Amino acid sequence: MQDETPANLRLHGAAVLGSDGLEPRDLGLAGGRIHAAADGRMIDLRGFWVLPGLVDLHGDGFERHLAPRRGMVRDLTASLPQVEMELASCGITTAWLAQFWSWEGGMRAPEFATRLAHALQDTSAERRIDLRMQLRLETHMTGDAPAIEALILETGIDYLVFNDHLPHDRLETGRTPPRLAGSALKAGRAPEAHHALMQALHEQAPEVPAFLARLATTLSRLGLHLGSHDDPDAQTRASFAQLGATISEFPTSKDAARAAHASGQPVIMGAPNVLRGGSHNRGGIAAEDLIAEGLVDALASDYHYPAMIGAALALVERGTLPLSAAWALISAGPAAIMGLKDRGSLTEGKRADVIIFDPATKQVIGCFAQGRPVWIAGPLADRLM
Repeated sequence: MQDETPANLRLHGAAVLGSDGLEPRDLGLAGGRIHAAADGRMIDLRGFWVLPGLVDLHGDGFERHLAPRRGMVRDLTASLPQVEMELASCGITTAWLAQFWSWEGGMRAPEFATRLAHALQDTSAERRIDLRMQLRLETHMTGDAPAIEALILETGIDYLVFNDHLPHDRLETGRTPPRLAGSALKAGRAPEAHHALMQALHEQAPEVPAFLARLATTLSRLGLHLGSHDDPDAQTRASFAQLGATISEFPTSKDAARAAHASGQPVIMGAPNVLRGGSHNRGGIAAEDLIAEGLVDALASDYHYPAMIGAALALVERGTLPLSAAWALISAGPAAIMGLKDRGSLTEGKRADVIIFDPATKQVIGCFAQGRPVWIAGPLADRLM
């Protein structure tokens, strides 16, 4: 992070979100922290809301900045500031970029994951937003443990989830995998070679449990947070929990979510699912149903950064949750999952990760990370000028 000391500020006249909802009060920022008695430059925020910055545990909206079109992968170091600006404009002050380590190739290949991890490390001193990487490991990459462990040690990756995107039912019966030509094109392979690779990985299934157990043990010793993606049922959730992968990310059944919740394991769902009123996958579960049942600990942006605030407001408008509880799903909840006790709410002593929100337009008009401005726009920019 940058070394300059942030200015002391007093945010005046806004409705500030606390545990009981919005309340009119001033909020002080001093030394990058929330400080009720801070005495500094006063900013008139009458008519606006002051809210905690968002914590996004899984988002891949960054891809459009790094590769605007297929095959056009830009200089990652030069592109990351654009990612930071989009995050800030959506009120996100802490974010994990969800990056595959996969047989699927292209931007999901191990080579690309390595490039991105090093780019994040090399540019960390230039950023104001806390930007990290979630490694999404395909479970059948059984020969890659040394490379994965080396990358984690070199770049400080702190979060890994297990995925399995192989079409096992098709491969088991000898049928052609769905969308083979398109996925082969993305990977830069001939369809026949891509199919052969998937078949070979599928046949490694007997080796996968031992591989995952060894790797999970090593990663747990390194202090990583571990999870699994798209748990289809309670049995799968239990098997990953036994490995130490206690986070259930985007479970695809109520049974999986209920099993995780009953065992005290965090459940993360996608914010776009809430906005849509259900999963984009046929037969998928609706995140809002799980939220109403008290099974969800956090919402993540998934593929669309603006969806986090949109989902929280939708939950309020539909009467599912009050604002304080809905906002906790995108701030305090995800912060708690990752053990980040210094952020997620506007309480004394916590990081001054603060967003200014215009309820009339439902737009973020200001974003501060550790008390430093990252995004200023609209009527807030007018007032400051």
